[in-house]
Amino acid sequence: MLRFSGFELDSERAELRAPDGGTIRLRPKTLEILRLLAKNAGRVLSKQQLMEAAWPNVHVGEDSLFQCIREIRTALGDDKRKVVRVISGRGYLFQAEVTEVPVPTVPEIAPVSQPEPAVPDTMATVETNSEPAKRFFDFSRRRIAFASVAGLAILCAAIGVWMLRPGLIFARGPATIAVMPIADASNDPLVAQMAAEVSDRLTDGLAKIENIRVLAPETDAPKADFVVKGELQKSEQAWTIRTRMTNTATGEVKWTASYSVNPADTDLQMQQSRLAAGVGHALALRINELLNADTPPASKSKVVIEQATAHINQTSPERFQAAQAMLEKALAEDPDNVDVQVALAALLMRGVQMVWLSGPEREAAEAKTDAMLQQALRAKPNHIPTLEAYCRFLNATNQFRASLVACARALSFDPWNGIALYHVGLAQIQTGRFEDALATFKQADRFDTPQVSRWTWMIGAGWANMLMGRAEDAVPWLLKSIAITAASGRTHMLLAAAYQQLGKTDEARAAMEKGRELRPGSTVQNVPTPRKNCSPVYLEAAERIMQLMAAAGLPEG
Repeated sequence: MLRFSGFELDSERAELRAPDGGTIRLRPKTLEILRLLAKNAGRVLSKQQLMEAAWPNVHVGEDSLFQCIREIRTALGDDKRKVVRVISGRGYLFQAEVTEVPVPTVPEIAPVSQPEPAVPDTMATVETNSEPAKRFFDFSRRRIAFASVAGLAILCAAIGVWMLRPGLIFARGPATIAVMPIADASNDPLVAQMAAEVSDRLTDGLAKIENIRVLAPETDAPKADFVVKGELQKSEQAWTIRTRMTNTATGEVKWTASYSVNPADTDLQMQQSRLAAGVGHALALRINELLNADTPPASKSKVVIEQATAHINQTSPERFQAAQAMLEKALAEDPDNVDVQVALAALLMRGVQMVWLSGPEREAAEAKTDAMLQQALRAKPNHIPTLEAYCRFLNATNQFRASLVACARALSFDPWNGIALYHVGLAQIQTGRFEDALATFKQADRFDTPQVSRWTWMIGAGWANMLMGRAEDAVPWLLKSIAITAASGRTHMLLAAAYQQLGKTDEARAAMEKGRELRPGSTVQNVPTPRKNCSPVYLEAAERIMQLMAAAGLPEG
């Protein structure tokens, strides 16, 4: 067991304990990276050394390591990166005093000696001299052995039947997946290069998923449970990738998807990232659905959830209320439906974050959301929508450190999840890590999945830039967010602050007027987010933005 800075890393029990004795949940790979760093405290370990030790014989990208490092820093409260330090050009250094202590062992209890029972002479005579008795005892032994074998066979059969239930197709262990090189039907070298890059990015992303294992396509594809294949095509209007996942044993196609990007919109690397993320995000959700589906979702509930989601794609208070009524009715009819619980919880947290609920309504919404998500997590602890909704809930209730852990958990099952990345960025903002937040929002934009949430990370990038005083960089992000959905008055108010800082007072007042129209009753007193658990660095920067908003026409109270 390793001790450092009040923490205990127990390799025997595979857990990290905080100074207060509580257990901090970490993914197995993250725990292994922490163990490697702590065992080599004071010594620089290269990225390659860490990746080869944690992922032997598996091809992974550096993003897998970066995610583990982020989770370790969050768990240790290492916001200033003084414990896990980056040594430029060399690797990582664990800067803490580590002591190794033996794990207490449970002493063996010596068996209490018992006197041998006296055996009557007559029984001894029967056992040794009576042939019928010998045959009887031999038969009894054979009968006992036969019964044991039969019982074992029945037990194995029962376990086999349980493991092969529809919702537990991977219960025997991690699912194995081989990603075949993306095919290219043309003779264009650019298309061939693009296909190879997308294949690598897709493989790297899948390798980050906690409960699957990626196999080498050239040699191990026949051994894999599933094989992913795809084709890439290029036209004047778009790059289009079509992919499918097939069950190796049965040949059944378990998933298909296609995704397109416009070459004119982004550079080549962004196109590669979005193509891989577009199909990777859909594939990760499908894998997670297969792992968590005890029974097929009720078609009625599925329709209600889809209708409610459609109502809030263009966010507004009216659409929010309509979606809430739909989901409340569905939950009343089916109280244990995890999918409906998660959809309603996510919706309520959007209402809290958009400040459409206040006072008693907000408190009731938070309490209801917490209860629903706790119930859903008990039922499906690795379910992406549940983890995503829990991540949002913790963020909306200012539990930022816990939110970072929950969001990282969601990303461990879907590395392309833009919603989880957005909430990571929000938590980083509130804890004063503006540069990290901007990088996170830009990562979400590179993935652009799901597209319906695109406006959120764009406003996040604009906000992060404003907190760092970069109004000129903030404006393009905020304008793009408004172009996607103009219903969020907060975006217009941030834009007003940016214009005010740039000296464009007319534009600032026009943007503020639009923001107040969308959010009637907004003042300097009720626009700021709750201050609980926020970093002083964030509060100081946020106050500067509020002063700019006031100068642009936001009433004081």
